[in-house]
Amino acid sequence: MFTRLLDFDSWTILFWRGLFGGGFIAVMMVLTQGRTGLRDLANMGGSGWLVASLLTVAMVCFIPALQLTSVSNVAIIIATQPFVAATIAWIWLQEASRWQTLLASSLAMCGVAIIVGDVRAGPDMLGIALTCLMTLSLAAMTVTVRRYKNASMVTAAAASNILGSIVSIPFAQGIESVAGVDLVILAMFGFFQVALGLTLFVLGSRLLPSGQASLIATIETPLMPFWIWLAFQETPAPRALIGGALVMGAVVADIISDKHEKK
Repeated sequence: MFTRLLDFDSWTILFWRGLFGGGFIAVMMVLTQGRTGLRDLANMGGSGWLVASLLTVAMVCFIPALQLTSVSNVAIIIATQPFVAATIAWIWLQEASRWQTLLASSLAMCGVAIIVGDVRAGPDMLGIALTCLMTLSLAAMTVTVRRYKNASMVTAAAASNILGSIVSIPFAQGIESVAGVDLVILAMFGFFQVALGLTLFVLGSRLLPSGQASLIATIETPLMPFWIWLAFQETPAPRALIGGALVMGAVVADIISDKHEKK
C-alpha cells in the first residue's frame, strides 16, 4: 500500500525506507538495551551479516517487484516461503519434513505454476522473477535465524536496512526531491513495515521451527491484495485467484495437519 502511494523510482523508495527503517530499529535497540544494543550492532559476527545480506537482497527485490507485477502475484508467491524454508532447513539443519508438508508444497507449487503459466516476457515476468528471488532470500534468512538463535538478529535487521540504502544511492534518481507528505509516508513505511514488523518477525523466528515461523507470516497473503483492492481497486486476475486458492489451501492444510499431529 505504501509503495502504491509513492510516485518514485524503486531505488529512491528503497533508500528512504531503509534509512527510516534502520534508524527506527537502532533507536528501539538503544531504548530497550542501552549501550548493549550499540555493541551488538558493532559486533554482529558472520551469522549476523549473513542474515543482513539475505534481508538486503529481499528488500532490494520487493519494491520493484510490486511496481512491475500485481500485488496479488507477489503475495501468493511469497506464501510459498514456508515450503522453501522447510526444504532449506531439511538440507542444512536436517530438520525432517513431514509427508503432509511435502504434499502441501507440491500443491502450492501448482498454484504458482498457474499464476506464471500465462506470463509473457516483459515487466510482469521480471516482477515475478524478483518475487521468487525475494522468497528464496527470506526463506534462507528464516532458517539462518533458526540456526543461530543465540545471536542478536535484530541488529542484523537494522544493518540490512542501512545496506539497502547504501546500495540504492548510485541508482536512485529522486532522493533529493522527496519532501512533505511523501517523506511522512516513507517514514511510516520504514516504521510499520520494517522496524516494527520485521523486528517482531526476526525475534519470533528464533523461538519457532523454520516452517512454522514462515507459515504464520503467510497471513499477509490475503491481506496484501485486500488492502490494495480496497484503496486502489486493483482486482486480482482469475489466474491469481485460482493459484492463490491452491497456495493458501496448501498452507492452511499443513497448519491443521501439524496441529492434529501434535495433539
